[in-house]
Formats: sequence, structure tokens, C-alpha cells
Amino acid sequence: MITTSRHALEIPDFLDGHRLDAALAALCPDYSRTAIKAWIEDGRVEINGAVRTRARETVYARDRVEMQASLAASDTVLAEEISFDVIYEDAELLVIDKPAGLVVHPGAGNREHTLVNGLLYRLPQLAALPRAGLVHRLDKDTSGLLLVAKTSGALQRLIAAMARRQIHRSYEAIVYGVVQASGTIDAAVGRDRLQRTRMRVATNGRTAVTHYRVVKRFRNHTRLELSLETGRTHQIRVHMQHLGFPILGDPTYGMQHAPSKTAGQPLLNALSSLHRQALHAKHLAFDQPRSGEPIEVSSPLPRDMQRVLRALRDELRQPTALAP
Repeated sequence: MITTSRHALEIPDFLDGHRLDAALAALCPDYSRTAIKAWIEDGRVEINGAVRTRARETVYARDRVEMQASLAASDTVLAEEISFDVIYEDAELLVIDKPAGLVVHPGAGNREHTLVNGLLYRLPQLAALPRAGLVHRLDKDTSGLLLVAKTSGALQRLIAAMARRQIHRSYEAIVYGVVQASGTIDAAVGRDRLQRTRMRVATNGRTAVTHYRVVKRFRNHTRLELSLETGRTHQIRVHMQHLGFPILGDPTYGMQHAPSKTAGQPLLNALSSLHRQALHAKHLAFDQPRSGEPIEVSSPLPRDMQRVLRALRDELRQPTALAP
């Protein structure tokens, strides 16, 4: 069985002068560029009402593009009741507070039990949008705020705002080690050549900039606030590892750290109960895509991170054992 979706798109300023297939791949990242090229050559794409069959056709800002995408049933995502909190919603968008452990988007061999399945259950019309309207993503074990568009127009405007760095995202993390000063990490990120599921700092990678601010120093850990200029895969996790302060509990980019010999049982219990990286997307600030009204949304730290922070504060109050 083949399912067909029709996408009405407007080329944003940042894709002005790009190839048609490249622009559509940027605006519809759920579809491969190979598939998009095939649809163009098959006459399934129109620019300003006229069919275009050349993938290298140039598009310009504010061109109106319509694309008819066809997928086999095995490639479609089914609606499924999934529990998640919606903390802001209007006619064009919603903001979700994603729990740790929830996969955002289906992948190979993982077509169900994801946030996208839940979005389609809650709002079936999102099936007509690329990525079910998701403007950005979070890793499975990162908790916090995600922005979702409900209309094609809102999706294109929010993607363009993200590219212009007009959507401000901030995170909180607990890292190994005592960070002495706030700063900025400007280091390109690319895929690891040996382990394709990992990313790494690479001179030939894509530009990646992370700002970090010290919130609280503990004996052997630091609480940080981080903000992104770019949104590369695993960016914060890779950058903090590169800096020498990996995120607590990170199974991919963390390091095996034995607890301090002076750590009390409450801290040991809190650390052992943290089953994921201590990273939380806590704040989003952006303009409503139609009205331009400023919107700011915040999410409190989840209980597992709060528990670790309480134990770290309690440990800091305890006298340090004297060396023998």
C-alpha cells in the first residue's frame, strides 16, 4: 500500500538560490534527497504552480513549492497513545515537555512507542507535515522542551527562525569535574568515522557553538547552564567531553568516574539512580510565527537531576575527611 502526502512549502530566505532538491531536503528532512530527486523527475513537484522536473532547478526566497510525496506503508508511522505533557499550545504550535527515555522519532527497526507516534495520535493532521511538525529534536535520554508546528506555514517559519538563530534554547547539565569559569566552545562537530552512531569534534565537521555558564560548583561536579547557537547532533554532549567535563551519566560520551572516597551513601544512591545523561532542555524563547508575539516557556528540572543536586549540596556541607 502506498500513502501520499502533499506538502505546500515556501522557500525561506536562507535557502535563496539553492538547488530545488537541496532546498526540499532541508525543509523536509524525513525524506531522503534521493527520494525527493525521484519525485521531482516524476513531475510531482511544482514551483509557483508550474511543474519542474530538474533537481538542479534554482529556487528563490518566497517561491511557493508543492511536493507530492509517496511512501510505502512500511515507511509510514502509526498513531499511538503516548504519555507526554503539553505545556503551551495555540492554533499553530505546541511545546512539549519530553520525559527522559522517550525516543523522539521512529528509526530503522523502531517504528512505534515514539513521540511522533504520540503526536499523530493527539493531532492526526500532523501526518501531512515533515517529521510530524517537529522543529528540532532531543536525544532519547535528554529531557525537556520540544517545539512542534501544527501547520505547514508555521513549520516553515519556525525552521527559518531556527536557521537565523532566533529561537533561543537553554539547557541545564551536571558534569564531572569542577569547571573554573564560564565560556564558549567553538568546535566543529562531525560523525565519528569508526563508530557511526557517535559524533566527535572534527576539523571537517559542521560549525558548532555552545555557551556555558557555571551555576554551582561542588566538590567533584559542576552544575552548568548551556545555550546553543547551532543544533548539531549530540552537540552539548560532544562539546563537554571535548572540554574535559563530560556530562554525568552519559553512556556514550561520559567517562567512568569512581565516586569520591568521601562521598556519603545519599550521594552514592543518587548517582546510582541516575540512568541517563544529566541534561535537561529547560527554556525556549521564540516569536509566535504568525503574530510575532514573544513566547517564553520553561520546564523544571526532573526529579532524578534534582535528587543528584540535593545530594551534591549536602555533600558540600559535610567536612572533608582529613588525609591519613
